[in-house]
This record gives sequence, structure tokens and C-alpha cells, in this order.
Amino acid sequence: METLANLESFVRSAESGSFSAAARRLGLTPAAVSRNVAQLERNLGVRLFARSTRGLALSEAGERFRRSVAGGLDSIQEAIADIKVNAGQPAGVLKLSAAPGFGMDFLLPLMPAFLEKYPGVTPDWVFDSRPLDLIAGGFDAAIGAGFELPPGMVARELARIHLIAVAAPALVQGKRAPADPSELAGWPNIVMRSPMTGRVRTQVMRTQAGEEVTAKQQAVMLVSDPDALSRAVMLGLGVGLIPVPHAAPHLASGALVRLLPDWYGDVGAVSLYFTSQKLLPAKTRAFVDFVVDAFRAQRLPDALSSM
Repeated sequence: METLANLESFVRSAESGSFSAAARRLGLTPAAVSRNVAQLERNLGVRLFARSTRGLALSEAGERFRRSVAGGLDSIQEAIADIKVNAGQPAGVLKLSAAPGFGMDFLLPLMPAFLEKYPGVTPDWVFDSRPLDLIAGGFDAAIGAGFELPPGMVARELARIHLIAVAAPALVQGKRAPADPSELAGWPNIVMRSPMTGRVRTQVMRTQAGEEVTAKQQAVMLVSDPDALSRAVMLGLGVGLIPVPHAAPHLASGALVRLLPDWYGDVGAVSLYFTSQKLLPAKTRAFVDFVVDAFRAQRLPDALSSM
């Protein structure tokens, strides 16, 4: 009978296409994962992977075997995880990812209460605006938008994120405010470029009544980071369409003022990403539940939208 270690090494390598990524997820060395898979291949008498310098690809036999064993392996791990979750308190290093501005403004303030409740957990934060490969990076959870969901990952929506038009008070002083987003064409604009594609997104803005107008922006500067966008706008260089989480602290301080108060752009959801709920270790389950409850209790979904 095959060992659980051999089967788990095979399934996780198949999911990630890499012994190294599987090793990070399993807490083993790449050499140990490779040995486990090689032993499994010898025991079965078939080649499960085609190996190359570009990575791993399942053979036809390997794909059939993965489909056959993955469900059973998940059931076994679910039983093990359930025992661990119910047997002790959450503990260990919890590797987390979030965009810098959003993470520092909305997630770090939750940490004192979280650590008081779960002193055995050590959060290890990585602040990065780019969507990351959560499995390959060994992350327990991530908070952000635009992540692709690989097999074994789920997303739980925390809030919808809106864009609003803002400017420095000095820029708007003595000027007639724009009546709708099309009139932004008469103002200098700081424009956001996608850090992934390099493209400038045409933003459609809407009102609660359902009216929609495309924002007309004449760029005097382009940036690829929402925090840089906020700072450039605060310097008075132009108007910016900024996500509410990035604009809110500066609106509260008076460093920015809102234009077009009846208009907003919907740029999607910010979500909490983590591995399949059935297999969550106690530390991850504790973090997920804590963040979801905190967002609800503090009414953060309302604070992160424009309305």
C-alpha cells in the first residue's frame, strides 16, 4: 500500500506543476518531494510526470491517476485537519499577502485584537500590489482583488470597491466643478495604468439612479500604483480616479476633496483568498473568521464603497 506522503507529494506536484512549489506547501524539501514521487512511480511501474527544464507535465497515466486519488486524499486530509482543528488552539506562522495601502490601513489595525485572541499565531505579512501565486508562494491567505483561483483555492468576498474622483483643494479652488465624468476632460488628470497589462482602463462611472457616463481623462501623468496615484493627486498635479480605500484617509484629513459626489466606478470585489475550506488549518480558519467578523462589525463594506 502506498504511503500518504508519496500520494500527497504527487497530488500537490500535479496541482502546482512544480516539485519546489509542492515542497513549500507541504513543508518539505524539493528533493524529498521528488524522491516521494519517484518512489511512487517505481511502485506503480508507470511514469506519472514528463520532466523538463520548464517544469512538470502529467503523463496520460499520471492524469488518470490524479483524478482517481485526489478525492480520496482530500477526504483523508479533511479528517486529519478536523482532528487538528478541534484538538488544539490555533498556532504557528501564518503567511499572508495584501496590497500595501489596503493592508496597512484596514488589516494591520485588526492585528492587536487578533493577536490578543490568538497569541500562538505569528502573522507573516507580505505587502505587494500584484496578484501572487498563492500556492507556489506558500501563502495561507491573501486579501486583494484580481487573483486567479488555482485548484484548491476559494475566495470569500469582503466588500465591493468603488472609484471616486478626487483632487487637492488647491487645484479646485476658484474653479467650476465638473457636472459629470465627461467634463473631467477639461482638467489635468493623473491616470492609473494596470501594473499587469500596462494598459489604461477606460472607466465608466454611474449614479445610484443608474445613469452611466464614461470618464474623459487627459493624462498629465500615468502611474501604476494606487498609493502613488493618491500622492500625485495630493501634490495638486491633477484629478485622480482613486479607490475609496486609498482615498478615504486623505478625504478625512482634508488633503483631498471629492469631485462628482453622485458618481462612482465599480472596480470589483476585494476578497479573502485561502485554501479549500475543508482543509483549513486552525490558524487559517481563525484568521478568516476573524477578518470576516471584523469587516461586518466595523461596517467596512460600507466604508469601502462610495455610497
